[in-house]
Amino acid sequence: MITLLSKIFIKNRTDYSDPKVRETYGSLCGGVGIFLNIILFAAKLIAGVLAASVSVTADAFNNLSDAGSSIVTMIGFKLAGKKPDPDHPYGHGRLEYVSGLIVSMIIIVMGFELMLSSVKKIIHPEAAEFSIIAICILIGSIIVKGYMFFYNSRISKKIDSVAMKATALDSLTDCIATFAALVSIIAGKLWGWKIDGWCGAVVSLFVLYSGFNSAKETISPLLGQPPTEELVKGIEETVTAHDEVLGIHDLMVHDYGPGRMVMSLHAEVPASGNVLELHDVIDNIERELKEKYSCEAVVHMDPIENDDERTTELKAVSQKILNEIDPAIKMHDFRIVAGPTHTNIIFDAVVPFGYRLTDSELRSAISEGIKEKCGDTYFAVVNIDKAYA
Repeated sequence: MITLLSKIFIKNRTDYSDPKVRETYGSLCGGVGIFLNIILFAAKLIAGVLAASVSVTADAFNNLSDAGSSIVTMIGFKLAGKKPDPDHPYGHGRLEYVSGLIVSMIIIVMGFELMLSSVKKIIHPEAAEFSIIAICILIGSIIVKGYMFFYNSRISKKIDSVAMKATALDSLTDCIATFAALVSIIAGKLWGWKIDGWCGAVVSLFVLYSGFNSAKETISPLLGQPPTEELVKGIEETVTAHDEVLGIHDLMVHDYGPGRMVMSLHAEVPASGNVLELHDVIDNIERELKEKYSCEAVVHMDPIENDDERTTELKAVSQKILNEIDPAIKMHDFRIVAGPTHTNIIFDAVVPFGYRLTDSELRSAISEGIKEKCGDTYFAVVNIDKAYA
């Protein structure tokens, strides 16, 4: 259904980085979700009444909340697709994450409500009444929700949407909840087991777990998460493909919503190179990054000495000292300033977040290593940096 509708309503439907395409996909999935969830709500409410089952009735209202979730998703995609304005120059893309967070909160609330209903049923157990109509409705619901999980998962991967992923996860929890309700009715009929409340409790735990995981995935990009290894590798390969670039560091990627990325980095170039020619290379790199990743890219040109024998020798010594302290520590912006009485060895040391040594402890360890290997006339001037990518 979604594939057919996308062919009708979406032009350039494979350009998933286009905010308009993303918005239309979100609206289509949300509209179909509203329609199917309202039908399921009415059908399950009838099944719950016929079977006198708390788990089925709770599942029915869960579907009603899912319709509300679909409305939230549609609104989120619509607002996220708004063009940048003076108050929001980077656009409104993060509203898609907000809508995903709201859907996650709805899942969590429904999990708590289902748990309360289940506990009451455990304290006062009653066997669910067997009804062929209820059984058929529940089986049909599992099939429909399985389909909804399938298309929401597929679209979420295509457009890289955490909001759509949360909606897909919600559909999966509904499948499991409905299956548990079905099991409780059949078990009550065959063996007289009064397990409706216990089935509901197990399902509620799964719903809560899914809701918290979904919330975590939507909160992370809102707070600011590191870029993926694949993205970092791709950026590095794009930049260093130019012979004039010796390396990169200080890569920072800011996510303002899907398709709205801003990145900055330092590109190491030979200090002996022609400034105008190197600047032209940097301009070309910025253009390539923008075209490849649909982002705004800022590249800082960082000149380094790569043909001075003494600098190369001291850099190798300094790197060896860092490796002895911890191989995880990286180094960049290396240079030396030699004077009549002493030589300053200057560089940035990049450490992971939550590193075991404090900045002052690490500086002391590096300084001691420099004095031990190079002599008392060599001083380490080290800036401790953090790895943002």
